[in-house]
Amino acid sequence: MRKVSLLVTVYNAGDNLAVTLDSIEKQDYQNIEVVIVDGGSTDNTLDLIRQFADRIKDRGGLSLRWVSEQDKGLYDAMNKAYRLSTGDIIAVCNDRLCQPEAVSTLVRALEAGGEGCVGAHSDLVYVEGDRIIRHWHMGEGKLSQGWMPGHPTLFLKREVYETYGLYDTSYQCAADYEFMVRFLKDKGNRLAYVPRVLVAMFYGGTSNAGLRNYLVSFREGYQALRKNSVRFPLWITFRRSLRVLFQFGKRA
Repeated sequence: MRKVSLLVTVYNAGDNLAVTLDSIEKQDYQNIEVVIVDGGSTDNTLDLIRQFADRIKDRGGLSLRWVSEQDKGLYDAMNKAYRLSTGDIIAVCNDRLCQPEAVSTLVRALEAGGEGCVGAHSDLVYVEGDRIIRHWHMGEGKLSQGWMPGHPTLFLKREVYETYGLYDTSYQCAADYEFMVRFLKDKGNRLAYVPRVLVAMFYGGTSNAGLRNYLVSFREGYQALRKNSVRFPLWITFRRSLRVLFQFGKRA
């Protein structure tokens, strides 16, 4: 059974962390490594991490690696978490796994994907507490169509990071998008798609917290396409924005 490393980054967000860790504990997959990188929190985050460590210390199939120190922002923390990880499959997990079989479902999809399948992804919802704000149907598509998988649902083979590198910390909002463009522009790489909601994303993330961040994300998305020599970057960015606006009209 392949080891799955779930990368958790946190800074003074103890309430969200408690929900994330609870959802991880409920997973039925039996080989999960949780890697937590805390940015030096001053709330109850460290207490929650230590309590989690105590709860799982005698539990098979679930392990923990963690560090608490200052970092240079979200993407720097994600890179740190990756470097601490030892898993065969990598996923950034800063939200809630909706189903106890979320990890096992995405792993099975990846493994069944065949030649050229480098990862798997699913649908997701945005939530505020227990209230669903928006349903995101990710589907399948191409970069040229403005399509992109939901990063919070993305499970990738470790080789993707080894081949294409880590997150570019010069981006404020779109390093995850640029990272996905980097490996998806190679036509030999495919993702398996699970048409189920397996992740509930905490509303107000880096790229959707207000109009200013959205505009920065738009500009950085265009830059990401140009950096990776993808043709027609402005047209693709426009189509991607239309997809986002369409999804914003689909409230649950």
